[in-house]
Amino acid sequence: MSYTLLSSPLQGFTDFRFRNAQQKFFGGIDTYYAPYIKMGKKQIIKGSYQRDLNPEVNTTLEVIPQVMTANADDFIFVIKYIQSLGYKELNWNLGCPYPMVTKSGMGSGLICNTEKIDHILDRAHSETDCTISMKMRLGYDSPNEILESFKVLDKYPLKNVAIHARLGKQLYKGGTDLEAFQRCVDVAKHTLYYNGDITSVASFKKLRERFPSIQHFMMGRGLIADPFLPSMIKADTTEYPANRWDIFREFHDTIYHQYDAALSGPTPIKMKMLGFWEFFSQSTHNPQKVYKAIKKAGNPFKYQQAVSEIIAQQKRL
Repeated sequence: MSYTLLSSPLQGFTDFRFRNAQQKFFGGIDTYYAPYIKMGKKQIIKGSYQRDLNPEVNTTLEVIPQVMTANADDFIFVIKYIQSLGYKELNWNLGCPYPMVTKSGMGSGLICNTEKIDHILDRAHSETDCTISMKMRLGYDSPNEILESFKVLDKYPLKNVAIHARLGKQLYKGGTDLEAFQRCVDVAKHTLYYNGDITSVASFKKLRERFPSIQHFMMGRGLIADPFLPSMIKADTTEYPANRWDIFREFHDTIYHQYDAALSGPTPIKMKMLGFWEFFSQSTHNPQKVYKAIKKAGNPFKYQQAVSEIIAQQKRL
């Protein structure tokens, strides 16, 4: 059975700069989901969202926009916006676990509100011709929440339902609940995508064996931690290229210079790259030491020096 690998959206990380660089230097991802569009009090699409979805910077990728909202009017507004850019599918985020989101009844905090889900999907399908797909967790408090939501989802011609096999209240802590995901597989009428803890070729193989009917797998944090992983999964190998760290350096420098040009001043670029190194360091021999070295680098010159030393050290090991 063939399968596809999809890049799960992570706010602040998987924008067009990361997506284009990941595809150029590593490949292996079939479809990229853009980080969610979130509306304020006014129906205005922020400049950062506009830049991220500009077709001119997404020419070589299959990209699916995502929205996070609990408001039907905003949902329709975003549909019309993405359609004006030529996109045909909108993914609805019912997965975000962060308290500031869930407390306002969005993300995974919305899964238990089947009435609101029904209302928004009804309007989206009756007022537009946009293809809708879902990105969900198992629930916020209980894995029964998603099973209840299926009764509503089954009424609509959704393209798919991608499920991160954790509860919202877990954030990213604790393991995935594969038993609960299996219960979803047993009853779902829609095509399901699996998401959660694909961090190695071995973990991917175990999931394929565990869920033979699943053909679509989403990678989030595992992709940022090791951008080689999708191509290694596709090639069915655990061997990295001989020039692994040279490729990584080129990738790193590409996104660094693009973010440096887009952000103003040394502090924002330092914080941006520090966020990335929280993930990148996980693929090194000593994650704690590597992250500490990046954290200590107080200015752009020292940062580049630290990166060079880290790369050189990894090559020696």
